[in-house]
Amino acid sequence: MASVDIITLDNLASKVPPWNPDLGSHLYALVDMGSNGIRFSISDLSPPQSRLLRCLYRERAAISLFDALEESSSGGSYEFSPDVIPRVSRTLARFKSIADEFAVPPENISVFATEAMRRASNAASMLSAIRSESGLDVSILAPGVEALFGAMGARSGFATVDGLFLDLGGGSVQMTYMNSSVEGYEWQAALAGQSLPFGAARVIGILKSGDTEVQATALNELKVKMHSAFSSLQEQFPRLKDTQTNQNSSGIDVYLCGGGFRGYGGILMHNDPIHPYPIPAVGAYTVEGSFFKETAAMRKINAEYEGKIFGMSKRRREQFPAIATVVDALVGAVPCIRTVTFCSGGNREGALLMRLPVSVREANPLPLLHHDNNTDPKALDGVVRMIQDALPSNMDHSNPPTVLSLGLGPLFASEIWSRSGGPSEANASFQLHRSLSRDPEVPGFTHLARSVLGLTLCFRWGATLGPIDQPLFAGLQMLVHRTSADGLFWAAYIGEVARLISQLCPRAPRSQNQLQSIVTFDARLRSGKSKTKLQLTVTLAPSVYQIHHHDIVNSFKDVGKLNAGSQQPCGKVEVIVQSM
Repeated sequence: MASVDIITLDNLASKVPPWNPDLGSHLYALVDMGSNGIRFSISDLSPPQSRLLRCLYRERAAISLFDALEESSSGGSYEFSPDVIPRVSRTLARFKSIADEFAVPPENISVFATEAMRRASNAASMLSAIRSESGLDVSILAPGVEALFGAMGARSGFATVDGLFLDLGGGSVQMTYMNSSVEGYEWQAALAGQSLPFGAARVIGILKSGDTEVQATALNELKVKMHSAFSSLQEQFPRLKDTQTNQNSSGIDVYLCGGGFRGYGGILMHNDPIHPYPIPAVGAYTVEGSFFKETAAMRKINAEYEGKIFGMSKRRREQFPAIATVVDALVGAVPCIRTVTFCSGGNREGALLMRLPVSVREANPLPLLHHDNNTDPKALDGVVRMIQDALPSNMDHSNPPTVLSLGLGPLFASEIWSRSGGPSEANASFQLHRSLSRDPEVPGFTHLARSVLGLTLCFRWGATLGPIDQPLFAGLQMLVHRTSADGLFWAAYIGEVARLISQLCPRAPRSQNQLQSIVTFDARLRSGKSKTKLQLTVTLAPSVYQIHHHDIVNSFKDVGKLNAGSQQPCGKVEVIVQSM
């Protein structure tokens, strides 16, 4: 009989060895034996892109370990039904064969189990069968480690975080608080984490039980424990408490992961005010707290809508009453919610992230994307600096969402010269669509970041679009506008700057200082009698031929005019062209 190996916060460092940049292979295979399904993935942590947690292969086996639990004949405990043990062991044997096919080192294959395995009285029999069939050992995560991996998996999708994290599985829901600006925040979050035995599978079982007294007792327990969990976190984290008690606070940002919560995100996206919602991914989808709280409307949509809802499987729709019940308990316990973001990361991403050194895992992942491009990184740095010079020196550049402030500068710079042999109209359409589909699941690539990148590259090619692309263009503009009133202006302005750079330097620069020998920019916001204007001074080298100064001036006249309803930070863009 296999022994039960439990990973705790105390032994985590020895059970999950840290990433070593000097190893010959950086492939890692992970199996997450969750209560609602068994997920398998193979990821590449090769430097310098380790922080991207590149996933090479993923698969999910629709085996609910929670549903497979049945009351033992002696009563008082639960055990896995006899038929599920061989199904699970054969599934893991398949996963092991795939890992071998990818040449994943045996020491880099990990199998984790959570709530259902913790509850099963015959868990050792399951572990023994898996070992016999596949040669794999299974580690059971203690609740604190599950909270750590789940929260860090969700956190992996963002450069920085400060908010409440919840992970809804089949058997339990985890809650903790994270503020990545605090040293050691991940361990604080794990130690403070709260685990409630009210996963989606368990709650739907309660709702379907037919026993009204049992339902009332259990649902009241859910509400009480949710309140207690949040109260406990508030006592441990004064900053969190301040979001609920300070009258000047707009509330807490909430991050939700786990298939159950993502199902709720799918319903919200289906009913989003921006319709159709332009980005086909629930991961990194963000809504206002007021919209998130509309559980009654979402229940109605789930019950009455007969078509397919994006992001919602048949099982998720069947479990939706349970998911909405957990959301109701959350809303009741946390009254002041500013935003809610649905996260694609989970235990596997969290386990990978925790292997990386702090300096790597806390870095913004988006600047790493340009490493896929053949352009010299130092030359790209010169392009990024040139674009920065075209932004007013007397303004705060961190506030409006731009390709620069979001960390997309190197990626944007590497795309300026791509497809230069194609028609501008086709390139504008291509870049608009590519921003939505490129690098799926890459950490940090939020819906806002994708929208800003797509629009800015579209403007770089003149934003001349056919009728079929207009709804997407409008949807992305609305998505940016509801985050920042002047974000669209800066997308159009930076796009036009990039277009000018490509005209002055028709081929991507091959050295860091090549652009500066051709052109320099100086920009300032200047106050006029009635409006502020952006004054851009373009200084050209004598070697620049065939570019008429008035063409440069005219190219900026329409900046911002394509954006209905947007707010311009200035009345107009005034361009002055001079020679070096």
